[in-house]
Amino acid sequence: MSQTQSSKTIDIPPHIIIGDLGVQAKDASYTLAQTPIDIIHKTLADIAGALVEQSDILIEINQKDIKHAKVKELSDALIDRLTLDTDRIKAIANSVLTIIDLDDPVGTILETTTRPNGLQIDKVSVPIGVLGMIYESRPNVTIDAAALCLKSRNAVILRGGSESFHTSRALHALVQDCLEINNIPQAAISMLPSTDRELVGAMLKAHEYIDVMIPRGGKGLTGKVMEEAQMPVFAHLDGNCHIYVHESAKAELALDVIKNAKLRRTGICGAVESLLFDEALNDKIAADIIAMLDKEGCVIVGDDKAQKLNDAVQPATQDDWSTEYLDKKISIKYVENVNAAVTHINKFGSHHTDSILSEDDTTTHKFQNQVDSAIVMHNTSTQFADGGEFGFGAEIGIGTGKLHARGPVGLKQLTTFKYLVKGSGQTRP
Repeated sequence: MSQTQSSKTIDIPPHIIIGDLGVQAKDASYTLAQTPIDIIHKTLADIAGALVEQSDILIEINQKDIKHAKVKELSDALIDRLTLDTDRIKAIANSVLTIIDLDDPVGTILETTTRPNGLQIDKVSVPIGVLGMIYESRPNVTIDAAALCLKSRNAVILRGGSESFHTSRALHALVQDCLEINNIPQAAISMLPSTDRELVGAMLKAHEYIDVMIPRGGKGLTGKVMEEAQMPVFAHLDGNCHIYVHESAKAELALDVIKNAKLRRTGICGAVESLLFDEALNDKIAADIIAMLDKEGCVIVGDDKAQKLNDAVQPATQDDWSTEYLDKKISIKYVENVNAAVTHINKFGSHHTDSILSEDDTTTHKFQNQVDSAIVMHNTSTQFADGGEFGFGAEIGIGTGKLHARGPVGLKQLTTFKYLVKGSGQTRP
């Protein structure tokens, strides 16, 4: 794995670097759009195989990032997001193999219309072109993005976070080797040569090369991209996810789902951060949920009623209702009914993923139809907010906007369309 990138500031003006990468990526996107699917699949299989074969090397390189993260005193949850081990590398490889088995998203006739004058109009799926991807911490995103972009025939320019610099560039080098073996332009999957922040600014201005920008990280990153990008953005806001526990919720189900949603992995965007208890919820169910969270070492903040159930519950501030903790911390608030739950979520949530625990169909229907989030669940953990769990193979992010891509952004969401019009000599009167 050749590694020529540097984490240090570079001397070449950022706009020159981005311009060169942009020109090469644009050219590569045209070649990639015409690449036969069997070559794409061969490349993806090579990437999956190389991940497994080089897992020991990747883990060793990943330790450099982990060591640096500990020196910076990053939270355990963030270090967990950063960490690669044998099982996680196998899982990443398997997600690449899953993408091979998915239908080709390019060249599908989405609609066909025949006009009275005999014109046939086909709406056909095509690649978007060149994507820009800025992400933090999680090095697996390098592979997820590369695999999804290859299958959807999009070129991509990647910019990983400084925390995962060594791991991300090692994974990128692995992908580059597989592209070269299969005669696909290496510029199809590019990566910024440095973590210099000026490069990010130049990247966000490069609308003549980059068709869509995709941020994947915290609120600060996403806010910067949405404010400064001069091209469309697939917004991935923070994951302030809620679970509303209705009075009809089953006690055992509520305990199991909430434990998984909060504690399976606290550092991912699908982790639940806020619980809403219905005013009519049985006190024992509520108290058991709080006791379980406390036993698992979770810091709990809540309103007055929640505090009365357990001394472990600390007073919540107004900011807690809109905070993504990404750690062993959760907020609890009582609400009058489902209408109040919906109002609270739509006001304080991030429009990512929210769930209701309920056995009442009318209440569930109202919740799922009125909560304004990309993913609205019923009787299940918010940690299923994941492209792999949705059958997409992997995801490039969770879109929280309302245009084009919403929810897990997989293969189909990385295509657009054009119209092919077939005539037989028609002229317009």
